[in-house]
Amino acid sequence: MLTTFTVLADIARNVSGSRLEIRSITKLGAEIHGYQPTPSDLVKASNADLIVENGLGLELWARKFTAAAGDIPTVVLSKGMEPLLIEDDVYAGKPNPHAWMSPKRAMLYVDKLVDAFIKLDPAGEITFRENAHDYKEKLKKLDQELKTSLALIKPSKRVLVTCEGAFTYLVKDYGMEEAYLWPVNSESQVTPRRMLRLINTIKERKVPTIFCESTVSSKAQREVANASGAKFGGVFYVDSLSGAEGPASAFLDLQRHNLRLIRKGLTSQED
Repeated sequence: MLTTFTVLADIARNVSGSRLEIRSITKLGAEIHGYQPTPSDLVKASNADLIVENGLGLELWARKFTAAAGDIPTVVLSKGMEPLLIEDDVYAGKPNPHAWMSPKRAMLYVDKLVDAFIKLDPAGEITFRENAHDYKEKLKKLDQELKTSLALIKPSKRVLVTCEGAFTYLVKDYGMEEAYLWPVNSESQVTPRRMLRLINTIKERKVPTIFCESTVSSKAQREVANASGAKFGGVFYVDSLSGAEGPASAFLDLQRHNLRLIRKGLTSQED
């Protein structure tokens, strides 16, 4: 079976164990919003038993991709979930697709995967349910880590500034606020107006450190840091895992890597 990106592949492997072979359509480090499937991707998909995607408008390329691949069952992990909406002049009212960035929402993804895998492989039901239970326990532990660690940040400093608005679900669930250079998709949306607005927010809120994501260029955000007086605090992982030797080779590692950067960046200059 195939997932649309590497984060979903990791979550799916934790549910499936060794019963299913799971691969990601996009490679490590790929920018998934505007991904263009290759002929080899279509070949892989034509042989798949199931395609797993996020939904909420994240993989706009997936519709054409699945249609070209043939009549293959597809599960959309965000289906039925009440999304958080993007607050932006251009994208106002559209759903923010990055629901997996909150462990609470990721647990719902796990439940959807269990149902899909049982339908695909009924004999594996016990394995899938046991694996899902164990993985959700790990997600619950991560949830508690986030609550405890982020609560230690001074309330006035709980402003998470990133390149993309990919942390909307996380900041809502853990008592923070967010600001960003662009709401969704890519750095092509950076405009002088967006940059100036973000610079002013950073100055007004006295945000000590700002960040960017691994799948996009940090050039514009570093310019924002220079103009606002904030530090550039490093690179988050959101849409892609890192390689095996990197800090985010699994979804749980991705979350903990991001958490370490947030804690370090937003507590380093507290009064």
